[in-house]
Amino acid sequence: MLPRKRAGEGVVVEVEETDINNSTDTSFVKKHRIGDVSAAESTVNNSNSSLGNNNLNSGNTVAKEEHQFSLNMSPGDPADIDEDLHSRQLAVYGRDTMRRLFASNVLISGLQGLGAEIAKNLILAGVKSVTLHDEGNVELWDLSSNFIFSENDVGKNRALASVQKLQELNNAVAVQTLTTTLTKEQLSNFQAVVFTDIGLEKAIEFNDYCHNHQPPIAFIKSEVRGLFGSIFCDFGPEFTVFDVDGEEPHSGIIASISNDNPALVSCVDDERLEFQDGDYVIFSEVRGMTQLNDGKPRKIKSSRAYSFVLEEDTSNFGAYERGGIVTQVKQPKKLKFKPLREALSDPGDFLLSDFSKFDRPPLLHLAFQALDKFVSDLGRFPVAGSEEDAQKLVSIAGNINESLGDSKLEDINPKILRHFAFGARAVLNPMAAMFGGIVGQEVVKACSGKFHPLYQFFYFDSVESLPTEPLDSSDFKPLNSRYDAQISVFGSKLQKKMEDAIVFIVGSGALGCEFLKNVALMGVSCGNQGKLTITDDDVIEKSNLSRQFLFRDWNIGQAKSTVAASAATSINPRLNIEALQNRVGSETENVFNDTFWENVNVVINALDNVNARLYVDQRCLYFQKPLLESGTLGAKCNTQMVITHLTENYGASRDPPEKQAPMCTVHSFPHNIDHCLTWARSEFEGLVEKTPAEVNAYLSNPSEYATAMRNAGDAQARDTLDHYFSNRVKQLIFTFPENAATSTGAPFWSAPKRFPQPLQFSASDPGHLHYVMAASILRAETFGIPIPDWASIPNKLAEAVDRVIVPEFQPREGVKIETDEKATNINSAASVDDTLVINDLISRLEHCRANLAPGYKMKPIQFEKDDDTNYHMDLIAGLANMRARNYSIPEVDKLKAKFIAGRIIPAIATSTAMATGLVCLELYKVLDGSHKLEDYRNTFANLALPLFSMAEPVPPKVIKHRDMKWTVWDRWIVNDNPTLRELLDWLKNKGLNAYSISCGSCLLYNSMFPRHKDRMDRKMVDLAREVAKVDLPSYRRHLDVVVACEDDEDNDIDIPLVSIYFR
Repeated sequence: MLPRKRAGEGVVVEVEETDINNSTDTSFVKKHRIGDVSAAESTVNNSNSSLGNNNLNSGNTVAKEEHQFSLNMSPGDPADIDEDLHSRQLAVYGRDTMRRLFASNVLISGLQGLGAEIAKNLILAGVKSVTLHDEGNVELWDLSSNFIFSENDVGKNRALASVQKLQELNNAVAVQTLTTTLTKEQLSNFQAVVFTDIGLEKAIEFNDYCHNHQPPIAFIKSEVRGLFGSIFCDFGPEFTVFDVDGEEPHSGIIASISNDNPALVSCVDDERLEFQDGDYVIFSEVRGMTQLNDGKPRKIKSSRAYSFVLEEDTSNFGAYERGGIVTQVKQPKKLKFKPLREALSDPGDFLLSDFSKFDRPPLLHLAFQALDKFVSDLGRFPVAGSEEDAQKLVSIAGNINESLGDSKLEDINPKILRHFAFGARAVLNPMAAMFGGIVGQEVVKACSGKFHPLYQFFYFDSVESLPTEPLDSSDFKPLNSRYDAQISVFGSKLQKKMEDAIVFIVGSGALGCEFLKNVALMGVSCGNQGKLTITDDDVIEKSNLSRQFLFRDWNIGQAKSTVAASAATSINPRLNIEALQNRVGSETENVFNDTFWENVNVVINALDNVNARLYVDQRCLYFQKPLLESGTLGAKCNTQMVITHLTENYGASRDPPEKQAPMCTVHSFPHNIDHCLTWARSEFEGLVEKTPAEVNAYLSNPSEYATAMRNAGDAQARDTLDHYFSNRVKQLIFTFPENAATSTGAPFWSAPKRFPQPLQFSASDPGHLHYVMAASILRAETFGIPIPDWASIPNKLAEAVDRVIVPEFQPREGVKIETDEKATNINSAASVDDTLVINDLISRLEHCRANLAPGYKMKPIQFEKDDDTNYHMDLIAGLANMRARNYSIPEVDKLKAKFIAGRIIPAIATSTAMATGLVCLELYKVLDGSHKLEDYRNTFANLALPLFSMAEPVPPKVIKHRDMKWTVWDRWIVNDNPTLRELLDWLKNKGLNAYSISCGSCLLYNSMFPRHKDRMDRKMVDLAREVAKVDLPSYRRHLDVVVACEDDEDNDIDIPLVSIYFR
């Protein structure tokens, strides 16, 4: 038996063995987190297994709160969630879901590639325990899909060979093993059980037990067979989904409510309403029609962009006056799952992923049953390339189909079944990655009630990934290599192409780690001619560890690309990889030069920002290289294939820009917490970064700084809590009192504006005190003032603050406050008063500088969101929440503030794994090199719903001239270092009359300028150097010019970029 680590401990504990079969009345006591393990606890084992948990009682103590978790589970202590580690995951799930995960024990049966992927994703997510079950031993065949195994593990039990490396992913999860025959009674120890390699008869037996168990046990059966996969989910006879999509409840600002039956509610046109007919909403802050403020959910209909109908009679309510917020209320949804026994014959609607294959799921439903029958009868899988075995499978499928009576399929498509039979034994890594992400997410749903479960069957295939050339049976023959499973599907010729591929992966974060694992298992760049280059200029942080699974806590602070490359070579030592720490951009074109790009076969983006993606996209267009693009946002993911000459490029279509709040709204008229946090982030940078930097600029060169400030003519002041949250507000409501009107006579303080109230500081208010603490500590840090111990002790700080005397503030007449939503600057124009103030400030600065020690400098502080000990987020959350109090806006905790102000992108391991699996299915096609446009797939998926939408990529726009045609992919190349005359003649031969040639922003030639005719016999490269001042380093072999042309009928023709090779 393998010793294991207890959750939360650093020691290995040997656990005592007991026969579970003699203790069938024993169940896990399901608590919400493993803590320290007492000597009284025991662990149940079966033979040589360590079966999973740390809290076990004998007798009839059966925990019954699971699947009623949202009602019965204790909310727990927020401190039990490591927010530094799980911040991106918390942004997706929230604390309640995370605590439910921490309470969940999961069984995974079958540790080939799919089981390993599921286990990885769940351990990273942080469930309470994962028990690994497998009775089989590692084979060389398994190394095509399982990232855990090495050749040294061949012959060992799969579960035992997996436990140590999986445990390293998260020591807060108890990872245990079970290596003997599983009994249905053992399933009662788990909230969810997953089977990846089980016969149908046994699956039905186990599923019946789970379905009828009290409480029900979530049962998932999933298989990956070559390029085909299936999932079946049964979460019990009645399962409650508490949040079907994971989106934030939508809201709107009310403009009017009619006294009618039913009532019409109109909202301000600040933002479109996202309500749907049948939604329930609640009202708050409504003036006049106060009956609606009772918190009761009310149903709506006839939802429009800025209005909806309330299904209620408001004719006897008070007349609406002003104000009010309407907020969507999410309703729980109950699902009744059918057990596998019933669902096989009555599957209901299949979840569809590709509308071009709408008839495929029923066929695959039949195919997987036929395969089970084949294996049951013959004791083996069909042999790859065996026409006899394929025909036998087709015959079995036909017999099953005939027994279906009226529901039988008209066509069982022998060609698809033949492909299915050939690859039936193989578990391919990209398929395992994709299905591992989906199944992992389904387990999270089962354990938490967060997101809508898959209901109930999902089938998928990627037969388009097969080579386009026909293969004979000898191509599938095993070579006694780690790639034999993959060869049994694609043949040895494509395997050789993959091994010799030259690949560039940009980024080694969450996507990059998954890609590295996938390509290492696939054998990409593992041959003598192959090479993989990966680059990332970032270093590893703690928050990375919940998704970027190649990293460990001892790697924090190290270069991502170096650590990831080392981990990838441990997965496959044959991988030829070079790790760089360069950002890919115009500034590193000496590193990623022409020769580098020309040698690359394919580029895989693993980036997290649009600008970098656009740059790589332009490089791939320029050098005509395929680009495999993907991205994730929480439970959503998308993939885009950018294939040379076949598809449009990544930059051909853009998302609309994110809507920005007007400056005056953020500064003076906020009406939601996002506005408050945007303002707080700006003020943080002003207080502790920009102001100290300005001081240092002054101290470095006082006279130059004084001149610059006089020229700027702008005087600003920043002060204490009273300045921000009392004095400014007093000035605002003095300038615009509550009864103020606009120039048209309408109320000034109408929606969406909220009338503010000044705050009165109180040392007894924890919010006030926490803000002062954070602001004081950070301000002291910028000045280099030692921070006393009492500064972080609330009662001591309160005593000190109470001794501070703040002068009384008096609002002033004539103060200009910006109200124009189109204004981009909140400061008024320079005035005489500003000049006087600036001169006075400079005089005072000179006086202060004289009293400073020689060489004194302030310390600017740059915002860092992921360090909870640095007070940065404390200050920003304090600023935002105090401002929210001014405007009666609901406050947020520090974690929520971090998500918004820190612009944290929600991320989870499951969607990342799925995206990379889908991309690598496309990589097979790219490296094969002969697939058509209709063979490729772009994908959008939302695991929360779940939704899978696959479609052919969009082809590029084609421009035609004479017998020529070109697209954005084309670049015309002129060799032999031509002169201007030679270039013009070269174009003339294509029926194009060039009238303008430019390089960069400089004009090299224009037919209207007589002097340019003197340049006709000059080399183009010399003109570029002399006229355009182009720097052409030694690694650059060509220069690019933009040519404007007309045809013989004087019609403008857009031609491709022209590259002139001079070396």
